[in-house]
Amino acid sequence: MAQFGKATTKRNKPSYAYAIIGIALVLFLFGIVGWFFLNLRKTGDYFKENIQVHTYLNRDASKKRIDSLTEYIKSFKYTNKVEYVNKKMAIARWNKENDTTWKMFLNNNPLPESIDFYVKATYVNQDSLDVLSNDLQSSFPGVISEFQFPTETVAKVSTYVRIAGIVFFIVALLLTILVVFSIDNTIRLAMYSNRFLIKTMQMVGATRGFIAKPINKKAVWNGLAASVYAIIAIWLTVILIESFLPDFKLLHDNKGLFVLFFIIVLLGIIISLASTNRSVIKYLRMKLDDLY
Repeated sequence: MAQFGKATTKRNKPSYAYAIIGIALVLFLFGIVGWFFLNLRKTGDYFKENIQVHTYLNRDASKKRIDSLTEYIKSFKYTNKVEYVNKKMAIARWNKENDTTWKMFLNNNPLPESIDFYVKATYVNQDSLDVLSNDLQSSFPGVISEFQFPTETVAKVSTYVRIAGIVFFIVALLLTILVVFSIDNTIRLAMYSNRFLIKTMQMVGATRGFIAKPINKKAVWNGLAASVYAIIAIWLTVILIESFLPDFKLLHDNKGLFVLFFIIVLLGIIISLASTNRSVIKYLRMKLDDLY
């Protein structure tokens, strides 16, 4: 009897190893697609947060009122890099980006002073910026001559990011379904070689809980092991891609990656456990002759 137990154990090890490898590969694919989704989101946020907003000031606005407006804009939690641009700075920027032939015709600096700033990605949309414009105009009447941002650029970036997000969400949903079915089939194939052992234990009087407990425990460890292997492979792939394409480092999001890794671990354990438990119950309900 001891020899039978040993032989059975030896026969089961390869199937578990193949199951772990199969689950790890599927989770790795899921993780890479998830990582690209994170990069897409970060890319959209990067472009949005590089759209500059200009608050042009009236020529007769006092320095005190301008300083108050600057501090007021800085107080918003969604504004970044707030800068007061005086006439000297404005003309220096113009000369850097454009020709200087205007000096031949004009003696005075025609460029207005402004407060330039960037807005966090969540608020870079037409409605939010219009609300901000109305708030600034009403809070500081007579100080602002014009509130300007590239309306068309904001609309296009928002549209592209939204469409890309929907497409990737659909892809992620389909991939999640594929992951679930792939892992389920892999587990079922692994459990197929244990069907006689499960039935034999039932025939000698073992309860369902007694039979399922060690197998389910093994399933949890297998799911965890597969998840860890997948995470290591994803992490190494990310490092490799970032070393060859340094631009990806700008989009690196450790928080997003940790969330993705947590999801991978949950998927690996839950699907492995659910599929294993379902297979055990299936074989317990089957008649002995149906196992052949």
